Amino acid sequence: MAQDLYCNRDFIPDFDEIVAETAARSRELSSQVDLRPDVPYGPGPRERMDIILPPHPAKGAPLHVFIHGGYWRSGSKEAHRLIAAPVLAAGGIAAVVTYDLMPGTRLGTIVGQVRSAIRHLAAIAPDLGADATRLTVSGHSAGAHLTSYLASIGPEENTPQDLPALRALLLVSGIYDLTDIPGSFLKDEAKMTPAEASAWSPLSSQHLPGPKRTVMVSELDTPPFHTQGQQLVSLLNDSGLEGKLRTEAGLNHMTIVLALADPKSATGQCLADLVSC
Repeated sequence: MAQDLYCNRDFIPDFDEIVAETAARSRELSSQVDLRPDVPYGPGPRERMDIILPPHPAKGAPLHVFIHGGYWRSGSKEAHRLIAAPVLAAGGIAAVVTYDLMPGTRLGTIVGQVRSAIRHLAAIAPDLGADATRLTVSGHSAGAHLTSYLASIGPEENTPQDLPALRALLLVSGIYDLTDIPGSFLKDEAKMTPAEASAWSPLSSQHLPGPKRTVMVSELDTPPFHTQGQQLVSLLNDSGLEGKLRTEAGLNHMTIVLALADPKSATGQCLADLVSC
């Protein structure tokens, strides 16, 4: 039986240990920072974000948003607060956003929730002491897919959404062609329909001018992540937009999150540089 190249657990022997370390590092950081948890951006119980501020934020600090992954059917903001470390090191304010999950919520609704979160965060930026014109976003895996729709419109959308201008996007180990997802190991867990896959595939979407985009993959990601990352950068560049591909040596689909959260790593420095741009 052929392996499912989207089932990352099958390719990462210590998958559960990495997940546990990610959550543990998030708890450790939470105990050491100025944390404002569960800030609502909508009426639903998961329409929430955690805002993390540096010890002495400068007026007009940059603002960075992280969108977690989990194949649209799992994941939490609490387990991904560790991503704030490079943001704080760069003098920025971090917001970690969560959203409703499939199959109880449809993919288009989730895209809309992430867009709502960005609108709300830009609106409250002055209250945080942040500069809404210095807004950047990163996302991992399914979160990278969702992040892409903060500066693009799906093939079935008629006009661009009313969204704040973004300086930069960092798309980490994302999925940009959803065609194979309805028939993958996720078919019973996410229950994505072929219609949803068609309506929300970044490789068939219109990407808008504005933010510079860095598409990052881990060296040990499976072939679809590499292929789709390369295809997205080509699509961006062919459209006259600024897109750059980075491959992070020695990392897999899960350890790339740990590296992204380490200000001393090359991957974490990439995030810090993005925040400072």
